[in-house]
Amino acid sequence: MAQTSYLPATQPPNSITVVSPHFLAPYPVDLTIVKKLLTLSDGNFAVTDINGNVMFKVKGKHISLRDRRVLLDAAGNPILSFQKKLLSVHKRWVVFRGDSSDSKDILFSAKQSSLIQLKTALDVFLGYNEKESVCDFKVKGSWFDRSCAIYAGDGKTLIAQMHKKHTVQSIALGKDTFSVTVYPNVDYAFIVALVVILQEINEDKNDEE
Repeated sequence: MAQTSYLPATQPPNSITVVSPHFLAPYPVDLTIVKKLLTLSDGNFAVTDINGNVMFKVKGKHISLRDRRVLLDAAGNPILSFQKKLLSVHKRWVVFRGDSSDSKDILFSAKQSSLIQLKTALDVFLGYNEKESVCDFKVKGSWFDRSCAIYAGDGKTLIAQMHKKHTVQSIALGKDTFSVTVYPNVDYAFIVALVVILQEINEDKNDEE
């Protein structure tokens, strides 16, 4: 059974914490995802706030056959590690706390909802949900249009929304830039992690084609 975050008594009711209460805000958080950031040579892409300040960076590591990604905070501290599960039919990624790859540090995993997908759909399971009969979160929408919604397990409670961002700067630099609005009291590091997994699964798909 995976360890879960310690939730302090001050945590707001009905809040959603997967990584840490540190990443909760009582207001909507707007994040911008910038892929291939020209000034960021040490990462695959960066996540900034609405003022352009870097909040997270994503680094890639190739360890033998295993693809591995690390989500870092602005200071370069590892928050989460992502590992692609080999020989997984549904393209599954497993996410660990910090820079760990130990099964006891699994926070959650995400996989494609079905083998053949015309639309984007991911099922997300928390570490302690070992039976996986019902998913804890769901991602639905269109990655191609950068229009995906993230829901709590019932598939009706919206907790974050992606949308394409067209700016003069992003078009001029040829960067793949889009925004994510995270709803109040939802763990925004967790939402960023799901976006990283979406990115990886869809890049895999493009490589195969």
